[in-house]
Amino acid sequence: MNKPKPFSMIREFHLADWFTLGNACSGVGALFAVMSYLQLQDVKHFYFACALIPLALVFDVLDGRIARWRQKSSAMGRELDSLADVISFGVAPAAIAYAAGMQGLYDRIILVFFVACGVSRLARYNVTAEELADDSGKVKYFEGTPIPTSFALVAALAIAAANDALGDAMWGGMVKIAGFQLHPLVLMFAISGSLMISRIRIPKL
Repeated sequence: MNKPKPFSMIREFHLADWFTLGNACSGVGALFAVMSYLQLQDVKHFYFACALIPLALVFDVLDGRIARWRQKSSAMGRELDSLADVISFGVAPAAIAYAAGMQGLYDRIILVFFVACGVSRLARYNVTAEELADDSGKVKYFEGTPIPTSFALVAALAIAAANDALGDAMWGGMVKIAGFQLHPLVLMFAISGSLMISRIRIPKL
């Protein structure tokens, strides 16, 4: 029996997989930047966190195009892509929203709902991709909005930061329901999550 070579898993990575890891690293970097913002209250860290999400999106687009260009894809690559997307377009945007001031009980519930919807959306795509594919093996449409659309939510929060609309100055203010806080702006995450788990068909470019 041959002894496995050191780092044998990494040796099996395709070029596209390295771009997928770039996606994941961007998401983790955004989480670290959010932590720095919460600790130091220096808005540049908030901007940096927001800026890393479009970078993750660039990596996400490139990994798919490179896989098609080189005609090399694998089940591992698909799972790796989903895990990276959960970090960069699910957990990181929710953490950015929390740092922006959506810290009430209802805010947290909605942000958890948003991440759960993103995870569910990706899992559904992974198990139905073969059913949705045409004769060439290409998936023509998504069911539910893709999780990278959360980039738009992060862009809105970056604009809010530029207008000093974080924390107590958040757009829409804050309301109390049964003694617990809700920032109405968090409802955009509830809508986004609901659209991700819907059955609407989105053409895949």
